[in-house]
Amino acid sequence: MSRQNNSNFTNGTSLTVGKYLVSPLVRCTDSGAFAPSVSIRSGRGSATHDRVLRFHARFDTSDGAHRYAFEQGIAWLERMHLPHPPSTENPWPRKT
Repeated sequence: MSRQNNSNFTNGTSLTVGKYLVSPLVRCTDSGAFAPSVSIRSGRGSATHDRVLRFHARFDTSDGAHRYAFEQGIAWLERMHLPHPPSTENPWPRKT
């Protein structure tokens, strides 16, 4: 089993959004492109939950990959934690 070389990874500045910590992570690929991912962490101590999203997008610069990772992390939080509007449709068919 081979171990990854951690020198290929860079960690950007984290951003606190409510109870979440959004942290971009960028990896330099073998081709020289930059691959973004983002960690979204909540909780403390033994109750910590960390979700890591990895993306297929590749960037020519580390800054571009960091920016993309931040944007996607914030977008994920917005999608997952905004209140959903009430449904106007009945999910079950009514018998007439």
